[in-house]
Amino acid sequence: MKTANIERYLNSFGKQVVNRSKGNLQRSGKGGKLEESISFKVVEDNDGYTVQFFMSSYGQYVDKGVSGTKVKRTFKNYKDKVIKSPYSYRNSKGHSQPPSSALDKWVIKKGIAPRNAKGQFIKRKTLTFLIARSIGRKGIQGISFFQKPLSLGLKGFGKDLLSNVKEDIINSITSIK
Repeated sequence: MKTANIERYLNSFGKQVVNRSKGNLQRSGKGGKLEESISFKVVEDNDGYTVQFFMSSYGQYVDKGVSGTKVKRTFKNYKDKVIKSPYSYRNSKGHSQPPSSALDKWVIKKGIAPRNAKGQFIKRKTLTFLIARSIGRKGIQGISFFQKPLSLGLKGFGKDLLSNVKEDIINSITSIK
């Protein structure tokens, strides 16, 4: 059976989820490399078709958030249910916060240079440590940039897919005659 309509529909579904995900990242100000890394592929195998989505590995942390040692974070999954983040910083030595060195370039890029009570600049190493400690305690709130578009796409998925399957069946029957 020819499956051109099914493949076209799955490709449009994948494009729609990817484009909405990228739009959500842009609106939240978290685009950049993560936004560029989001893609999809329709794969055919013995069981049928699969739509596979890809993104940078840290995308899951931005999407689902990371709980801190003091604050538990949540996200909305593709079924619109609020769920606790599966990721967290622990109250153990060495794993309770992100490394300060990871924030160094970010602090420079954002132009953050606070001063103390005497008007002197705070050392960047001290500043990055304080920010990392705060992240470790409060965590990172998930923005569900991928979960929301996936939810929207899946709401009408079955009905629309069936109409495309029907079209492919009709086209296969008419081409056999």
